[in-house]
Amino acid sequence: MSLKARINDDMKAAMRARESERLGTIRLLMAAIKQREVDDRVELDDAGITAVVDKMLKQRKDSISQFEQAGRTDLADKEKAEVEVLTAYMPAQLSEAEVAAEVQKAVTESGAAGPQDMGKVMGLVKARLAGRADMTAVSALVKAALTGK
Repeated sequence: MSLKARINDDMKAAMRARESERLGTIRLLMAAIKQREVDDRVELDDAGITAVVDKMLKQRKDSISQFEQAGRTDLADKEKAEVEVLTAYMPAQLSEAEVAAEVQKAVTESGAAGPQDMGKVMGLVKARLAGRADMTAVSALVKAALTGK
């Protein structure tokens, strides 16, 4: 079953169960997917849908930190509930050891000699770890690996 079909089935199940918060989040996701498809004039595959979900998760996490700084716990809680729903559509996250191993493998494959080769290494790593690891943390690991040489 494709990711898009799974999201659609979950939307129907949320309608039947009258879970309004979950339904609202899934509808936002479906709208974002449809918008991307219309803008790019393509049918998104699972990787494209994962990218949309990842972008929405980043937006929600940023909103949570801003709402908490402003003392708006009610809005932060709403965003946290949306993060929980969206996280279900992401692939399983890799452990730190697995991410570190992939970074070392990419550094070796690219023949990176120092920090100036970070773009090469990130290009390889991003393709392999998209949606399965926090790219900010991956970037920090790549930087550490290249400056540690």
